[in-house]
Amino acid sequence: MASFLIPETLSQIVDNHIKWFVEWHRAAFVDPLLRSDILRAAPVSDEFGLGQESSSASLPIDQPEVDRLATLHAQLHKLARLVLIKASDETPISSADYLAVSSKYSEFMRGVLRLERAFAVAASGLDSLTGLRSRVGMYEDLIGERERFLRTGKDFCVAIMDIDYFKRVNDNYGHDAGDRVLASVADHVSSSLRGFDDVFRMGGEEFLICLKEADISVGSRVLERLCKSLSAFNIKLSDDQQVCVTASFGLTSVTADADIEEILRRADQALYRAKNAGRNQVVVWKAEDR
Repeated sequence: MASFLIPETLSQIVDNHIKWFVEWHRAAFVDPLLRSDILRAAPVSDEFGLGQESSSASLPIDQPEVDRLATLHAQLHKLARLVLIKASDETPISSADYLAVSSKYSEFMRGVLRLERAFAVAASGLDSLTGLRSRVGMYEDLIGERERFLRTGKDFCVAIMDIDYFKRVNDNYGHDAGDRVLASVADHVSSSLRGFDDVFRMGGEEFLICLKEADISVGSRVLERLCKSLSAFNIKLSDDQQVCVTASFGLTSVTADADIEEILRRADQALYRAKNAGRNQVVVWKAEDR
């Protein structure tokens, strides 16, 4: 999926359907001769009328909201065609039929515009170097996860990860190599975690990891595996040059008495202990760290 095309695709969908509705309206009430032209035209695809190649390459069609809009789109065009077929010079389009088409059109367009806004917001919160989400939206997501924890009692853990001695990478190999290391580490972390966990770039060489539906025991095992696999991960800088890095992790489970700022503070305290203990390890926050 070429997700960077999504805003352009959705804008095109909006433009196409504004033009289509104007033409349908003319055919329905102004120039009945246009009805046969619209009815002879090939029905637009369920992928929002962009055609199989362009839309399937750019829309995340596995997402429920997009599936819902695809269904609305098919219903809209089927209804609009049926209304034109039923109409004639002797039987003009009724107010009820017009209201049905215009209501379905409005519902579809509201959905597309809502999706367009959602993708714009999501894109604005992406870190351009690593492709991970940045601090923009991180707090909101953590607040939502904490509220779910308070509502359902399902545990989750938060960890702050810091690449060990990252300054040495920049000093020894240059900042371009440092950027490549950051991007490679981000990709390795994302692919090593469970599919429903979240990773954010906090800034610099620090990352935040949210392990969902995991108590401290599960969270520790997940991060221990990640810590070990990262230390064995070779990052290619050039044809004849590669580098290995390690990372330190400060892990804490979420408790009802801790807000998001306190959760992050606990993870940071555990990370501090991990660094002082020699780095390349996972340290769990304890109450005595206060």
